[in-house]
Amino acid sequence: GLQQWHRTLCEIAMGHDANVDWDVEDAKPRVMIATQEEMQKARIEVGYRDYCAHLLIPLNKCRRKTFYLPWKCEDERHAYEKCQYEEYNRRMRQATRLKKAAIKSDADAESDDSE
Repeated sequence: GLQQWHRTLCEIAMGHDANVDWDVEDAKPRVMIATQEEMQKARIEVGYRDYCAHLLIPLNKCRRKTFYLPWKCEDERHAYEKCQYEEYNRRMRQATRLKKAAIKSDADAESDDSE
């Protein structure tokens, strides 16, 4: 109906494929591309050592080389920000799944109690 149509339009606007099975995509094992040694050598702070750190290393190199000029390093910055955005969406999907599972388990517990 209308709600599904709106959801599909929103997903397309955000660059998501409406036909992707996110449960399958999110279940795939994730691999850190940048090693701890590489992140230490690049002086990446611990809080930024996530699954996008491999993109932050060249971004920070470019930033230092170009004195943090905002119109430089656009490709590197875009790649890093896109990775961060996708990570955020993955975490939100996971939180939604956990919330739905908790609601379902509460509903199941209530139905067991009423019997």
